[in-house]
Amino acid sequence: MSQAAERAVVLLSGGLDSATVLALAVSEGYACHTLSVDYGQRHRIELRAAEQVARAHGVVEHRVIRVDLGAIGGSALTDLSIAVPERAVAGIPSTYVPARNTLLLTLGLGWSEVLEAKALFIGANAVDYSGYPDCRPEFVAAFGQLASLATRAGIEGRAPEIRAPLMAMGKAEIIRTGLALGVDYAQTISCYQPDVAGRRCGRCDSCRLRQQGFSDAGLEDPAQEPPPFTIAASGR
Repeated sequence: MSQAAERAVVLLSGGLDSATVLALAVSEGYACHTLSVDYGQRHRIELRAAEQVARAHGVVEHRVIRVDLGAIGGSALTDLSIAVPERAVAGIPSTYVPARNTLLLTLGLGWSEVLEAKALFIGANAVDYSGYPDCRPEFVAAFGQLASLATRAGIEGRAPEIRAPLMAMGKAEIIRTGLALGVDYAQTISCYQPDVAGRRCGRCDSCRLRQQGFSDAGLEDPAQEPPPFTIAASGR
């Protein structure tokens, strides 16, 4: 990649969506810097997946920032006393992490400003998702306004564009797009409660959305098969 390429920061969780977003950013010619956040999530194994995905796509630099959202709790992903729902629920599920995407984008915005990046990418999606309020186009647009007001780059007219290219895509379309760009989905983890080997549970909301996406695309999911035992018996 040319050293003259515009820089971009890509928020990379290690899941299906963020891996696809990274591939899209690379395909647009950006020199990509990836950022993962260890926020105390019970599925921290996704950080290892993120590192693999970043390496596979030849990013300039991959960083992990530690922020303990478990200190405030309020989510099944950061509080082990709250069960991860294994069937569809009405309303916003307990896997919603309060203000998570606001925090992730804020960290990405800070790094973008330091790097003088042209764009900041996030894998937010408002079609096949769990109803999280911080995965909607209104939120991304509002954060873009914040970026233009709350940073030196913004005041100087250089705020990075907040990009959410998957926002209007269904999971099947996301998967097809990623495969066309060379994404190896076997490297990704979408499960909220994988076992220690990284095998998906097959029952959580994230697993169900992923499974439906591959089914709708007429494809087999290359991710590791669920373990033949319950999550409770896996040592959690």
